[in-house]
Amino acid sequence: MLIVGAGSAGCVLAERLSADPSCRVTLVEAGPGPSDPHVRAQISDGLRLPIGDASSVVRRYRTILTEDPVRETVIMRGAVVGGSGAVNGGYFCRGLPTDFDGWNVPGWAWADVLPHFLAIETDLDFTGPLHGADGAMAIRRVHRFDEGARAFIEAAQRHGYQWIDDLNGADGGRPGVGAVPLNILDGIRTGPGGAFLARAADRPNLTIVEDSSVRGVRIAGGRVRGVDCVGPAGPDYLEADRIVLSAGAIGSAQLLMLSGVGPAAMLSGLGIGVNADLPVGTRSADHPEWVLPVDWPAALGRPPLESVLTTSDGLELRSYTTGFGVMTGGPGGDPADRPHFGVTLMRPHSRGRVTLASADPDVAPIIEHRYDSVPEDVAALERGAVLARTVAGAGYEAREAVWSTSQHLCGTAPMGADDGTSVLDERCRVRGVDGLWVVDGSIMPAITSRGPHATIVMIAHRAAEFILG
Repeated sequence: MLIVGAGSAGCVLAERLSADPSCRVTLVEAGPGPSDPHVRAQISDGLRLPIGDASSVVRRYRTILTEDPVRETVIMRGAVVGGSGAVNGGYFCRGLPTDFDGWNVPGWAWADVLPHFLAIETDLDFTGPLHGADGAMAIRRVHRFDEGARAFIEAAQRHGYQWIDDLNGADGGRPGVGAVPLNILDGIRTGPGGAFLARAADRPNLTIVEDSSVRGVRIAGGRVRGVDCVGPAGPDYLEADRIVLSAGAIGSAQLLMLSGVGPAAMLSGLGIGVNADLPVGTRSADHPEWVLPVDWPAALGRPPLESVLTTSDGLELRSYTTGFGVMTGGPGGDPADRPHFGVTLMRPHSRGRVTLASADPDVAPIIEHRYDSVPEDVAALERGAVLARTVAGAGYEAREAVWSTSQHLCGTAPMGADDGTSVLDERCRVRGVDGLWVVDGSIMPAITSRGPHATIVMIAHRAAEFILG
C-alpha cells in the first residue's frame, strides 16, 4: 500500500493501515519531517500560524475569490509531515449530524461516523456517549478568556445568543456562542502527524519517505501500477498495486488530472491521455469569510481562535485574538494589525473550480472560488457583517469588511452515487481505476457546517476500514 501525502488524512491512514502487520505501507510526503528542529519549532507552536513569509512548511497557491470585481488572494497548504493539520489554528469542531445525513452516501451517515469521531479523540473537558476518551487527538477548550473574547461573548449573550458548553455536544448545532474545541494544549499544537504517525513510526512494515514529490500515478489497463516521484536523489519510481491519494483537495485533484483522471475535454486539450472521464475539480467548496478589524486589545500568547458565535442562518462569527501579522509569526507592533472578526458562511451555495493550467506538475493548478457567484451568499455575509458590528458595539468598533477565505477547500473529488456527479464510490475508490483511492477533504460531497479538520481526521479513520477490506 502506497499513500501519497502525510497530511491530516495520510498520517491517520498510515497508522491505521500499518497496525495490521501483514499490510506493508509506504507513506510519501513532499515536505520535510519534524526531525528538523526548525520544522518542529514551527509546527508545534500553537500560538502562531506558521504560514507567513518566513515559513518553510507551507506551499502557496493563488486563487480568484470573486469574479466581479476580480479579487485574488494567496492560500496556503501545509507542506510538511502533518500537512495543514500541523500549521492550522487548532480548531477541532466536528461537522454536524445533519451534514453527514445530508450527504446521503451509504456508510457515511451520522450513526456511521460518530464511532470514528469518538475513536480519534480524547476530550479533556467532557465525557459521555458523544466524547472519546482513548483517542490520539487530545482536545481542550479555553476556560479563561482574554478581554476581547470576554467582550465578544458577553455582547453576544446580551443580543440573545445563549452560551453553548460544548460545540461538539448535543447542543453544538444550535445557535449560540461557545469555546472552540482545540488540539492545542499548553501552547503546543499536536496535529495528526504527532498524534497518530508518531505511534507508528517504528513499525517495521511502515516506511516514511520525506522530501519526495509525487508527479503522477501510472495507470495501465484500468489499474494503478505505481507513482513517479522526485526526491533528494533525483527521479524515482515506486511500484504499487494499491495507492491512496491523501495530498489534500488541491494536491489530490491535481495528481488525478495529471494522471489522466478528470474531465476528458480539459485533459485532451493539454495532451494528457484520458484514463477515466470524471468530474474532478468541477464543484469545489470552501467557507467564504469577511474579515473586520476590531479595536479591542490584542491577546498575545493565546491560540488564534478561542470562541465562536453561530447563527441560525449558517454564519459563524470568529473572534480572533490578534492581527494576522502577529498570528502568522510577524514581529507585531503595526497599529493597523488589529484583532479581527471573521464573518464566515458555513453552508455556502457557491461552488468553485480547480483545473489544470499545464501538464507540467510544477505548474500550479488554476483555483477559482467564485464566492460571489450566488447573490444569496453575498447577502448572508452582509447580514453577518452587520451583526459583527453590532456585537462589537459594546465599547468597541468593527471596521469595514474585506473578502477573504477560511482556506477550507474541499470537494474536488467527491464520493457519491454513480450518476456522473461523483469521482469516487462510497468506499473512496476512484471510479474506473482499480487499486486507486482518495482519502482527504477532496471526498466531501458537500462542505461541513464547521471547519473541516476534525472531519478529515474522521474520514481517514473511517476509510481505513474500507481499504483494509
